[in-house]
Order: sequence, then structure tokens, then C-alpha cells
Amino acid sequence: MAKEAAANKNIKESYKRIPKMLIIKELEDDGVKKWQTEWTNSTKGKITKDFFPDVKERLNMNINLTPNLTAMVTGHGKTNSHLHRFKIVKAAT
Repeated sequence: MAKEAAANKNIKESYKRIPKMLIIKELEDDGVKKWQTEWTNSTKGKITKDFFPDVKERLNMNINLTPNLTAMVTGHGKTNSHLHRFKIVKAAT
């Protein structure tokens, strides 16, 4: 049967081998696209979005995470930003 299949050019190919890495790459790309959609549509993380608006670009960066960088990017930490907020003071009646 193998010789017959090899000799006969009219037999349609019944299966193709796909490299494993190609499937992995396609799944990763699909995941990044879904992540980007969720990231774009999210109402949270506005400060972080200013630094990293594109998920794929961020994944390609090599960033050394430090406590100071994390505090700056997330808007949390010991920055004393609360001291500079505008406070509304009610007038005494």
C-alpha cells in the first residue's frame, strides 16, 4: 500500500505534519491578542497603561523589576502623593 500511495500522484494527502513550534507560536500570538483586547478595554491600571500601552511590546522588554519601579508604574508605594491631593474644606455654617 505504501508503494502504491507513493507511486500514485492522484491520491490526496490525508495528513500534513505541522511543526510543534509553529502551533506553540500561533497559540502564543492568539493569547497576546486576547490579552491586548482585555488590557485595552479594562478601566483599571490607568497609570500602568501610560507606561505600557502595548502588551506585545512590553513582553519583548527586558525590565529589571525593583520596588521603586513597581511603586512608580502601579501608582502605589511610599510616594506621599496623598500630601498633594486637592482637599475640599466645607465652610462652617
